[in-house]
Amino acid sequence: MLAAHPELKGLIGRNRFTAVFAVGAVGAELALAWWSRDQSWWALALMAFCVGAFLSHLLFVLVHEAAHNLVFKSRTANHALGIFANSAQLIPSAVHFMRFHIKHHAFQGVFELDMDLPSQFECDTFRHWWGKTLWLALFPVWQIFRTSRAREVKWLHPWVLFNWLVVFSVDGAILYFWGIKALAFIALSLIFSLGLHPLGGRWIQEHFLKDGSPQETYSYYGPLNAVQMNIGYHYEHHDFPSVPWNRIRRVRAMAPAFYESLRSHRSWSLLVLKFIFDPAMTVASRLTRDDRGALSLDDPSSPDQEIAAAPAA
Repeated sequence: MLAAHPELKGLIGRNRFTAVFAVGAVGAELALAWWSRDQSWWALALMAFCVGAFLSHLLFVLVHEAAHNLVFKSRTANHALGIFANSAQLIPSAVHFMRFHIKHHAFQGVFELDMDLPSQFECDTFRHWWGKTLWLALFPVWQIFRTSRAREVKWLHPWVLFNWLVVFSVDGAILYFWGIKALAFIALSLIFSLGLHPLGGRWIQEHFLKDGSPQETYSYYGPLNAVQMNIGYHYEHHDFPSVPWNRIRRVRAMAPAFYESLRSHRSWSLLVLKFIFDPAMTVASRLTRDDRGALSLDDPSSPDQEIAAAPAA
């Protein structure tokens, strides 16, 4: 692709302005948590579904940008930004995501290193429509437990401990000063952003096989990209993980011949319904591989590298 379009190299870089979005999203989520302290349970749940979920999901997107060092030049600054974005999400996950996500790019489909793959327990247990509904509703739980199988990646790290300290301190402060309803708003925002919500379609869109197609990576070109920093441009991101969110759309625009033949999604909401009710689409609808290729575990240690573990199609 670079041979055909060398101008694509000009898109690689960083966007420090992304940090402003992190400040705004964290501030808005905490402001709504403060508002929730005196509301009815129904009101705060509705606000979490309609607004909080979008903010919490945006915080995941911001952590993702920091994981690829797409905000600041310093890796330390990117780690700090990721932890800051994670501070309004109840569960400390930013550093673990940063460490495991780069392995996902380099070893996509390799079970012991790609934490995006469901476990055998998930595949065996949640088979029917009601099981898939429960699996999607509890998606954050499965994400947490998957990290236990990553025997080759050091689990405990000073950054991880700092991540725990920051997030649990914020949780404690919210509970102490604003009460249980404020913390419940944060929790529901997180759950909705990952599960039974239109945004839940993103986690299915990225790598779940569709209609028997061997294509293992999909993009989403629907309207929610406008409020989620173009996170749906997933083919393009795997091809060029060092291109920041504000330029990733231009990858497709500059090299259309490489993407027009690939299948994509236009609606996360419809994808959630298809996943739940289509018996041909299951939790196990993922492509796995044993071959790690020529990469060693240490090769993808820097998010600055242009890593593409598997082709987009």
